[in-house]
Amino acid sequence: MGKKRVIQKAEGASAGGKSQSASKLPKRKIDFGVLNILSTYNNTIATLTDREGNVISSSSCGALGFKGARKGTPYAASKVSEFIADRAKLIGLKEVGIKVRGIGSGRESAIRTFASKGFEIQFIRDLTPVPHNGPKPPKPRRV
Repeated sequence: MGKKRVIQKAEGASAGGKSQSASKLPKRKIDFGVLNILSTYNNTIATLTDREGNVISSSSCGALGFKGARKGTPYAASKVSEFIADRAKLIGLKEVGIKVRGIGSGRESAIRTFASKGFEIQFIRDLTPVPHNGPKPPKPRRV
């Protein structure tokens, strides 16, 4: 079968010097961003963008390790918001606008967690789609 190879890690954080999450962050500093929160019954997705809408960072409850029904909880949404807030601090973000979409239970907790991290919130907009008339009702039953 052959010999097993043993890989030895260098002492410290990593051999390259930078961690993987820090290397994916943009090199330029951004002072204003928009946090888009999509909250459904089953999951919460948070995306941080710049003024033009270019994605800086994004995460979801499932990406943080929550599975099944726990993805739709307010606790999971607050953890996602906390993760995005930490990434935003590394970029140098100071002001943020928040756009919320969906009717899940993680809406409020995601906003509160992000606000508690010390960002100046410029606006909070609810962009949840609302049907004007809805779908066509079913035909009456013929017996």
